[in-house]
Parts: sequence; structure tokens; C-alpha cells
Amino acid sequence: MDWRPNLMVLLCQIPGGQVKSVLHLGRRSTSGHRGSIVRDVENALDATVGDPGQEIRDSRSPSSGVNATLRILDLMAARGPLSLADLTRELGLAKSTAHRICGVLVERAWAVRDADGRYALGIRALRLGSHSTELPIVTAFRTVAAAFLDELDETIALAVVDGDESLYIAMEETSQPVRYVTHIGSKSPAFAAASGRVVLASQPPEAVAALFSGRPLITPTGHRIGGMPELREILESVRLQGVAENWDETARGLYAASVPIGNDAGVTIAALTTLVPRSRVTPERRETIVSCLREQGVRLSELVGWLPAYSARGSTAL
Repeated sequence: MDWRPNLMVLLCQIPGGQVKSVLHLGRRSTSGHRGSIVRDVENALDATVGDPGQEIRDSRSPSSGVNATLRILDLMAARGPLSLADLTRELGLAKSTAHRICGVLVERAWAVRDADGRYALGIRALRLGSHSTELPIVTAFRTVAAAFLDELDETIALAVVDGDESLYIAMEETSQPVRYVTHIGSKSPAFAAASGRVVLASQPPEAVAALFSGRPLITPTGHRIGGMPELREILESVRLQGVAENWDETARGLYAASVPIGNDAGVTIAALTTLVPRSRVTPERRETIVSCLREQGVRLSELVGWLPAYSARGSTAL
């Protein structure tokens, strides 16, 4: 199978412990972009070896070097142009290590350096993102999205949790002129978004606490959640009902509903979400929306049941 994931999934979601699968994937071909990806990552890895001030002083393993390279690309993708000082401060890397890695990335066009000395994603990284529509879960999503649109003609999206944020990786929009305008790659706080809550509800309480404990939990529309106690209550309700709904929490005038997408191992790997202007959500229509969303969620889970677990913090990509 020709499996070419997009930048956010390949570069941002696979942790250091899964690097071997990336290298093996690239080595399937000694020509074309996959083999080239491996050579570029290995060149960046070479830039970390022998640095007495590198973050992991006692290790020169491929996983530690590739992990540093992917973390740099991850931060560039999430935050845009960053100075070398920004990179070293945010990632805890030695300045010499970050400088050498960035030098290789710029040389190979995975990054660019502007006139102010800041680094951003380069053309090769952006080109890789063009293959996001070929991800197996996105292909399966299109099937259920078509059925949902045929029945309700409301925007439907596929989201995953990326750290403490919910990230849209696929979307099909309503044909109706009044709609919620967003885009693939858009993020919302996972504690606030329906899609984020439905994924967080499946995670151990200690994992959720590690992400949000001690932080002010204020939604994009200004609603303040009463810390971890209230968040735990919200997630427990989502877990029991099997659906997350919110009103006006990520955008004013927006109703959002989300159901979990699970694999055959019973792990929630994504969220199927609909985004509807409140003006179209009567009590009767809300029931229809949730019912249809549940139905398509079950269908999508069946289609992608073979996929491994997906997490920005500890498993393989979709």
C-alpha cells in the first residue's frame, strides 16, 4: 500500500519510540520521496551525534536524534517562524544541536530561514502535507461524510487530539449559505471542543490531569470551567452518553456534537464531529443530528477498526 501521511501526522504525532516504523516505511523505496525523507532525517540525525551539550548526553541512538529533529519540525508546524533561541528554549535542546539540525533542514529544503534568522517549514515539508487526503482514515471518513451530508446537509469533520488541542484532519462542508467557517488544520482546546472531550473521555483520569491540572480552563468564547473537578464531571457524562455536545463554547452561535471513533482494540483513535449554527438546531433536529452522527460513527469505526491507536504522545499514526 502506498501510504504517504501528511506532515502533521508523520512529523508531529509519532513519538521517539516509534521512529523505527518511520525509517522502515521510508526504506521501502530507494527512489522517490519516501527514500529521500529517510536520507534527510538521517542527515539531520548526524548533526546531533558528537555534540557534548546535546539534550541526551549519554545516547547517540537513532531514536534520540530523530526525535530531536521531529520535535523541531513539530514546533515549526505548530508555531510558525521561530528563532534559534525560541527553539532551544521551548524544546530544551542545546543551541549547538538545534543550530546543526536546522542547518541540515534548511539545506535540504525542509525548513527556510528568513531575513531575521527565524526558521519555518520549507517547501519539502509543505509538499508532504499535500498527501493528507490519502490517509486511510480520511479515505474512510469521506464515505460516511457523504451519507451524513445526504441526510442532513451539515458540516462534518474528523478530528484527533494533538497534545492538549483538538485538530481537524478532514472536513466536508454543508452546501447551506449559513455555516460555521473553519478549515483542516484548525485547532481548539481539547477540554473545550466536543471532539476533544469525546477523546479525552476515553483516556485515564491521570493522563487528563497531566494535561490540564493547575491551568485556567477558559473556552475560546470566555466560559470558565471550574478546574479539574468540573472537567472530570463533563468527561464522565460524555463517557456515559457516548456523545459530546456543546453550545457556544468554541464559537458563539455554534452547536457541536461529536462521537468517538474506535479501533478493534477498543481504543478511541479520533472523533467524528458535526458543526451546526444554533439557529438550525431545534430539539427535534438535534435528536436527528445525534442519531445520524452515532450511526455514521459506528460505521466509520468498523471501516478503520484495523488501524492502530493514534496519539501525539504514544502510538503510531493513522
